[in-house]
Amino acid sequence: MDKLKMHSPDFVEENIARLAELFPNCVTEVKSQPRMNTNTHELDQNISENSCEFVVKKAIDFDLLRQELSTSIVEGPQERYHLNWPGKREALLTANAPIAKTLRPCREESVDFDTTENLFIEGDNLDALKLLQETYLGKVKMIYIDPPYNTGKDFIYADNFSETTEEYLLESGQNDEKGNRLIANTDSNGRFHSDWLSMMYSRLKLARNLLKNDGVIFISIDDGEVSSLRKLCDEVFGMNSFLGLIPVINNMKGRNDKDFHAQVHEYIIAYEKECFVSNGLMLSAEKRAEYNQITSDGKKFQWRDLRKRGGADTRRERPNLYYPIYVNPDTRDVSLKNDDSFSLEVLPVKSNGEDGCWRWGRDTLQNRIAIVQGRPVRGKESWNISYQVFLDTPESGEKREKPKSVWMGSEFSTDSGTKAVNSLLPGVNAKEVAPKAVGQIRRMAEMALSKSDIVLDFFAGSATTAHAVMQLNAEDNGKRKFIMVQLPEACDEKTEAFKAGYKTIAEISKERIRRAGKKIKEENAITAPDLDIGFRVLKVDSSNMADIYYTPDAIEQDLLTGLSNNIKDDRSSEDLLFQVILDWGSDLISKPIKQETIAGLEVFFVENNQLAACFAKNGQITENFCKELAERQPLRVVFRDSGFKDDSVKINVEQIFKLMSPHTDLKTI
Repeated sequence: MDKLKMHSPDFVEENIARLAELFPNCVTEVKSQPRMNTNTHELDQNISENSCEFVVKKAIDFDLLRQELSTSIVEGPQERYHLNWPGKREALLTANAPIAKTLRPCREESVDFDTTENLFIEGDNLDALKLLQETYLGKVKMIYIDPPYNTGKDFIYADNFSETTEEYLLESGQNDEKGNRLIANTDSNGRFHSDWLSMMYSRLKLARNLLKNDGVIFISIDDGEVSSLRKLCDEVFGMNSFLGLIPVINNMKGRNDKDFHAQVHEYIIAYEKECFVSNGLMLSAEKRAEYNQITSDGKKFQWRDLRKRGGADTRRERPNLYYPIYVNPDTRDVSLKNDDSFSLEVLPVKSNGEDGCWRWGRDTLQNRIAIVQGRPVRGKESWNISYQVFLDTPESGEKREKPKSVWMGSEFSTDSGTKAVNSLLPGVNAKEVAPKAVGQIRRMAEMALSKSDIVLDFFAGSATTAHAVMQLNAEDNGKRKFIMVQLPEACDEKTEAFKAGYKTIAEISKERIRRAGKKIKEENAITAPDLDIGFRVLKVDSSNMADIYYTPDAIEQDLLTGLSNNIKDDRSSEDLLFQVILDWGSDLISKPIKQETIAGLEVFFVENNQLAACFAKNGQITENFCKELAERQPLRVVFRDSGFKDDSVKINVEQIFKLMSPHTDLKTI
């Protein structure tokens, strides 16, 4: 039931609504003027342009309105082709601003923590993307995201665009007072489109940095924001990087939430970073069956007519491709020369009697003549020329095909996604988490990824992407790795998921990966015994370093006592290890970890000898310990600064490594 407005009519809003009916292109979203000081009736000087005191609301673009009502060109601001909205500059500022956060490991929620190369990051995806910048810069082959569609009924991230960079850096180390990062974005919101665009803009800017030069991003979207998202991606990735807008038929029954029609499809927008090359798709069972001929050495092939069909298939259009081919009627061998053995002349004549043309020119035919044969036309006194098309080739392996520009089939249906979740998590009503179909994401992964590539999904939801990657790896013994990012968005207490014990969407995601991985491994135990179904859970949290580390000027002299340790008391050695990996900018965050004891001290070894870390404190690090460690000749070593016995030991340790392991990069925290 609607509430009474309890105020007089807003005639400006009504007038804008009437004009929108006549000139919808003239309605935009703008910042209002800042509030006036009620005491002085002057503009409050304390309000900056970025202040939240500004209000974004619907308004009329008067330059466009004047042009609509004029028969000649009306002078106005300089025209240019671009996408703009209130908050765009602030969104860019937010994307570029640093944060004082880290990723803290959570062993108890992980699977195969020490050996897996998959990651599940729980927290704000904007923070996660920033934390991954150095570690995964230019290393991700494929990104897939299924963001909020901005329907007016869903939620978006509550980014704060009013802070300066300094404020953002300080506040980023704090826990969110609201407990979550999502807000409802109803279509009555004055900045309905602007908030959504700002949210997507900052994240896409960061995501592009993570893609390899031959990487690709796929984004699911519906009719509501598809045009805005296209323009946004044109700006972030470049118009020339657009690969396609793919309708996905996912509900043939149709959804009845629209007045004009029953919606049966959504879209996937695809952009490359610079030079993506698709793998294509495996042939279907029906098309594989067409390769029903076998050579003497066991190769499967099919015969295909050499006469060209389709566009430009006549002698008039391609005269150079019209020439006679001669056939030996006994052996069916072919030649370009007419002699006693090759006495039958065959020309490319179309079924209507018109002169056609061959697919290849003379030189190409001569080079490929070993796979060409004359074949009599059944029931007619004439011959065709055919050539062998092999299912497998030495150069490219098994033949593949291009995907069509519209995707449809049971593997893409909404029902398929729902059934997959319901079968794995029977206590969850899958419709509450709106999962994508495994087949849809599997197809993208097949097109985009080699067997060892990385895929990122930073709107992970129910983790369909992780499920699809594990499934594809099981099918072809691949080693593809996934990075899932999901906010611990609270489940509504009325939902079946909450009643089943899942407090957040992230908990549903992790449990689905656990169960899907176990099921896939059981089904492929013989063919994929080494399948990685694990994932390392890392949670976005404030930095391990104490506040004095970031804001020493904010600490008064009488508070310095007891602050000699610059690391927070509640942080473990493993917490420190992961922040070191992030800060070092190495790619070790998903690599195997091994713990050993050397001279009584705990040491972490990451990816064998790529990194050795010892965070012993209170003067436990001695020269003898460092000599034993240096004998291992690790590539990188890190110690806790307060762990050395005294300053002389710290100096001597540097000399020890210079003599025993000169290539080691030595650091302290």
